Amino acid sequence: MHYLMKKLLQASLFFLPLLGVSQAQKKPNIIIILADDLGWGDVGFHGSPIKTPNIDQLAKDGVVLNRYYVAPICSPTRAGLLTGRYPNRHGIRETTIPPWSDFGLDTAEQLLPQMLAEAGYKNRAIIGKWHLGHNTLQYHPMRRGFTHFYGHLNGAIDYFTHKREGEVDWHNDYQPSKDKGYSTNLLSDEAVKCIKSYSKESAPFFMYVAFNAPHGPLQAPDEDLKENGFDPSKPRFNGTEGGDEGAESGDRGHGNTPKQTYAAMVTNMDKGIGRILQTLKDLKIDDNTLILFHSDNGAAGNGRVNSHGELRGYKFDEWEGGVRAPAVIKWPAAGITGGKQIEQVMGYVDVFPTFKEIAGVKSAAKNPFDGISMWPVISGKTKNIDREFYLGHGAIIHGDWKLIKDMGIPKMQMKEGDMLFNIPPDYSEKNNLKASNPDMYNKLKAEVAPYDAIKAPKEILSKGPKKGFVAPKDWKITKEK
Repeated sequence: MHYLMKKLLQASLFFLPLLGVSQAQKKPNIIIILADDLGWGDVGFHGSPIKTPNIDQLAKDGVVLNRYYVAPICSPTRAGLLTGRYPNRHGIRETTIPPWSDFGLDTAEQLLPQMLAEAGYKNRAIIGKWHLGHNTLQYHPMRRGFTHFYGHLNGAIDYFTHKREGEVDWHNDYQPSKDKGYSTNLLSDEAVKCIKSYSKESAPFFMYVAFNAPHGPLQAPDEDLKENGFDPSKPRFNGTEGGDEGAESGDRGHGNTPKQTYAAMVTNMDKGIGRILQTLKDLKIDDNTLILFHSDNGAAGNGRVNSHGELRGYKFDEWEGGVRAPAVIKWPAAGITGGKQIEQVMGYVDVFPTFKEIAGVKSAAKNPFDGISMWPVISGKTKNIDREFYLGHGAIIHGDWKLIKDMGIPKMQMKEGDMLFNIPPDYSEKNNLKASNPDMYNKLKAEVAPYDAIKAPKEILSKGPKKGFVAPKDWKITKEK
C-alpha cells in the first residue's frame, strides 16, 4: 500500500506543471530577489568575466526568462513590480524619487503584499531598498502591506555608513537601526534570519529582497576586492574618478580601479544570494519556494565598470540594454526547473498578476492590471501569449517587433527618426526596418499611442536638490500625511 501511494504521489507531481496550479498544491513561499543596476552582461550565464556562481546555479536549476523587460530606471520598475501597472500611471516614469521630494507611490494602488495577505501569506517582508516614498508614513512599506521592513528608504546610500544626505538611512520596521556593517551583507543576514524564522510557521511567506548592489557608490569589502585582484600595495582609486555619487566615507571600500570595485560588489551580492539559497536547502523548504531573480534596469553609465553584453544602450534608455534584464525563475515543486529558457516577452508588470494566479486569489484586482499572468507560459501549459509590452517614451514591443519613436529625447541619441527592429535576431538594434515594413511600423505606432497619452494626476518633481533641504534625523518618518 505504501509503495502504491508513493507512485501515485510521483505521478501527481509529474502532471502538476501541465495542470497549472493545483488546488491541492501547497502555496509556495515566494522570494523576489532584485538587483540594482546589474547589467545584462554582468552575470556569468551571459558570459560575464565577473564570477557569479550562485546566480549561475540558479539559472542552471531554474528557467531563464530571456526576454524579461523592466523600466529603464529604478523607482518606476519597483512601482510596476508591486502594482502590475505601468509606472507612468503613478507619475513615476522618467526618474527616481529624490530625497527632498514629498512624492510617493499612490496609496490608492493595491500592492503585491496586500494581495498576498488575502492569500494567507502571514509574513511579508521587504529587505533592502524601498525608494517609493519616504516623506510621510502613508508611504511607508509597512503601511503598504509589508509586515517587516529592514533596509533603506532612499537610493544611493553609502554602503558602510548607510548615510544619505548626511543622515543614516537604515531602518528596522518603523525605527532607525544602528546596525553596523556593509549594507549588502546586512541585507543577506536579515534575509537568512527571516527565512529561518518564517519557516517555523505553517503559512507560506513572502520576501522581497531588494539589494542596493551593485548601484553606486562604488564600495566593496576588502575580502571581495581581493577575490577580484585587489593589490593592497597599490593605491585605491580616487572617488573623483566617478561612479561614487552618494559616498560619505571617503575612499573606504575602493579597490585599485572602479571596474574592480564594481566586480567585487557583484561578487558580494552573489555570495548573499548563495546564502539565501543554501538556507532554503538546509531547512528543506527550497522545493516549494518560488524564487524570481532579476535586475531593476540596465547597466548604469557607459560600460566603464559594467556591461550590457550584446545589447544596445544603458540605464535610462529604452534600447534593449536599458530595459532588458537578466532574469530567472525557479519553483521545483511545480516543475519549474531544469535549465530551460523561455523566449516569451514578459516583465515586471506581469509579476503581480502571475503571483495572484499562483496564490489562488480570485477576487478582482483593485485597479486594472497592465501586466498579465505568465503562469500558463512558465508552467508549460501554453507555448506563447501574443501581447504588446510598453517600455515608455514611445517604445513598445509586440512579439519579435520593437518600435522606438523619436520623441526628441536627448538621452536616446536618435538620429534616424522612428526606428523599427526585429528582435530576435537583431538584439543589438542595428537594423532599422521601418522603411521595409511599413505595415508593422504603423501597427506598433498605433499600439503605443494610448500608453504615451497616459497622464498621471501628479508627477515626481526632481529638478535639482530642494533649496535648503535638510534630511530628517536618521531619516525617521514622523508625519502621517
